[in-house]
Amino acid sequence: MPITIYGIKNCDTMKKARAWLDKRGVEYKFHDYKTAGIERAKLEGWAKKAGWESLLNRAGTTFRKLPDKDKAALTEKKAVVLMLAQPSMIKRPVLELGGGKLLVGFNPEEYGAALK
Repeated sequence: MPITIYGIKNCDTMKKARAWLDKRGVEYKFHDYKTAGIERAKLEGWAKKAGWESLLNRAGTTFRKLPDKDKAALTEKKAVVLMLAQPSMIKRPVLELGGGKLLVGFNPEEYGAALK
């Protein structure tokens, strides 16, 4: 099953997720969306599948530094535009598994269940 993990190389949560996968011998491809970017279609697909609210990293400093007008009245369309402009606002990691399965964020129990 082809697995791709999306995120930012130096993110602590990404490091934990990748270490978890490595320890279990799980093969995966890493896509750093801070350096390689992310396609609008991919991000919109994730938003439809996982919900844009779960994809948007509201806890991060990039989102918190936004002007209040940009944070107000968020919609899926507005959130996708923000995440495309600043990929640091995408919650990390996003794990794409074969069969269209998608995990957002790192939870060892969810990873374990999904990779059985």
